[in-house]
Amino acid sequence: MKLKLLAVGTRMPQWVETGFNEYHKRMPTELKLETIEIPLSPKGKGSANPSKESQGQAILKHIGKQDRVVALDVLGKSMSTESLATQLADWQMNGQDICLLIGGPDGLSADCLQRADTKWSLSDLTLPHPLVRVLLMEQLYRAWTINQNHPYHRS
Repeated sequence: MKLKLLAVGTRMPQWVETGFNEYHKRMPTELKLETIEIPLSPKGKGSANPSKESQGQAILKHIGKQDRVVALDVLGKSMSTESLATQLADWQMNGQDICLLIGGPDGLSADCLQRADTKWSLSDLTLPHPLVRVLLMEQLYRAWTINQNHPYHRS
């Protein structure tokens, strides 16, 4: 199983890189997340849709036919950390590659949301897409620690 993060936006602020990398380096080799950054498209006049759609097409090019796709979306289903730990264990047992999608400031395109096998909401709050990267990485690490009976989750 491979974990792949497809995220809109490049050149993240230093605090995002630092936070993301802190949890990324803690992950075991078999759960290292491959990160593919999709450049922000220029906004069209009057509407975000043309840029969101072109970003969506760029994301979809990196998804294999057999990949399981999880779109992070404010309208998705919320999940507890314990549920994520169970889901992570299931993904590992299944062996299917997992693509996690993070949209840009305008979210994910309709095509990306349609391709998603699961839509997951980290919060009812609208979160800035750079912060989502850090939260996602920390939660994946926390889920792994639960599955390993590591004390991190209890601290």
